[in-house]
Amino acid sequence: MSVSFHSDGVSFILNNKRKLNSWILECISLHNKSCGDINVVFCNDEYLLSVNNTYLNHDYYTDIITFDYSQKDLISGDLFISITRVKENARELNIEFITELYRVIVHGVLHLLGYKDKTKLEKEKMRDKEDEMILLMS
Repeated sequence: MSVSFHSDGVSFILNNKRKLNSWILECISLHNKSCGDINVVFCNDEYLLSVNNTYLNHDYYTDIITFDYSQKDLISGDLFISITRVKENARELNIEFITELYRVIVHGVLHLLGYKDKTKLEKEKMRDKEDEMILLMS
């Protein structure tokens, strides 16, 4: 079982893959779950918009789309991340790109772990858990 990183439609090289892989495994382990197969696919806005349109019938840009294939305590799924959007978010928030990228990745992992973000309370819980998990990456 593993975490794999891919790039489609965007030239992006991820540094610290081993550290990021270990961090994702730790986040999953802290929730008393096991890691199955997780694919992290880095792409651009247009690619992710197409995925959003095709599979979710949504016609808007987003930074991440998570497809959850988890079964009970075995966490598996695909995380599609728009590098274009993450860069824009980082500029707007006046934070480093890598910090925003980690937040988006862990956001997807948290969805695989069962966290939701539809209501205000769910969003607050998600943000708190993102902050907690990002501290582990330091």
